Amino acid sequence: MSDTLSNMMPLGTKAPDFTLKDTISDKNLSLNTLKGEQATVIFFICNHCPFVIHVNAQLVQLAKDYKQKGVNCIAISSNDIKNYPQDAPDKMKLVAKREGYIFPYLFDETQSVARAYNAACTPDFFVFDSELTLKYRGQLDDSRPGNAIAVTGQDIRHALDCILNKEDNLNVQKPSIGCNIKWSKA
Repeated sequence: MSDTLSNMMPLGTKAPDFTLKDTISDKNLSLNTLKGEQATVIFFICNHCPFVIHVNAQLVQLAKDYKQKGVNCIAISSNDIKNYPQDAPDKMKLVAKREGYIFPYLFDETQSVARAYNAACTPDFFVFDSELTLKYRGQLDDSRPGNAIAVTGQDIRHALDCILNKEDNLNVQKPSIGCNIKWSKA
């Protein structure tokens, strides 16, 4: 496992727009059609990363807990599938079904969306308000594979609660840590 930290996009940044294929529905979906009424959580993940596998159940629980509050979650995989075939769209669909994803799992074949978000690792999290303005970026919580800290999603949950309650998030925003995004060599 390589420990790569997120790049921490500047707060206040507008979410870069995108349209990507959803591996679950096989439809092209855009950010504007997927965004939540109150907030949108975008996370860059992949199938094989131990850091993602470690938090998968919490990603599903987070999405379930906040869906009725007007928060939509969007998962994106940007890994190079030539060198990492386990992250190919057909495998993404299987993982989404096995894990019970209630959010789209989009494939960023050209890696242009990951570059637009300056994403660096899996998982890498971005939380936007109703206007798609960045309010939080960084880790899900302090849990990592092997550190014996429970996966709670507390950092993202706090950020979402601040947005929903129209409060400033005064907590320190720590970078996410995970496997580096597998960039294409071509």
